[in-house]
Amino acid sequence: MNARIEDRAAIADLMTGWMHRDLGEWDRLRDLFHPGATIAITWFDGPAVDFVEGSACMGASDLRSKHLIANPSITFNGDRALVETNAMIMAENPALDLGCTTHNRFWDQVEKRDGTWRITRRESSYDMSSFTFLARIPDIDEKAVRRYPREYAALAHLLERSGFSVAREFPTRGSALEAEMKAAGNAWLNQS
Repeated sequence: MNARIEDRAAIADLMTGWMHRDLGEWDRLRDLFHPGATIAITWFDGPAVDFVEGSACMGASDLRSKHLIANPSITFNGDRALVETNAMIMAENPALDLGCTTHNRFWDQVEKRDGTWRITRRESSYDMSSFTFLARIPDIDEKAVRRYPREYAALAHLLERSGFSVAREFPTRGSALEAEMKAAGNAWLNQS
């Protein structure tokens, strides 16, 4: 029992470690992932090592972000676990005088290797998104925003306007893509 409590604490620390991305602590962000890990979120779909490099490029741009991470829900199977974590993504581009707040849930496959829990696959499902602004409502191209699912339209629009393309559709609450993501995660968890 005590070992599982320690595992839960280690995985919770792993999830809140996402703050290293917001702080530009790239080596510490890289350390959240096992070698060969992958990630699929709005602006990136590929190897985690490339995601960290892309995040560093984003960190050097006008786009800023902050992630507020909640307590994770964890399902164990030996040295594997599926982790679902509520989060809020707050982003802004001061040069555009435009920002957004997006509610999502990270869906992580994590493994304990050599005594250490790290992420092997991170995905996200999006729940809702809205624009934010400082002093005035900026002109927003409604047609451009409506190209994306409502649940992450504001985030996708801000990313695109900031130079980070959103190349495909991503899971949203209750969608077929979310069901597929969860089914694949459960199949992974239950592999021998």
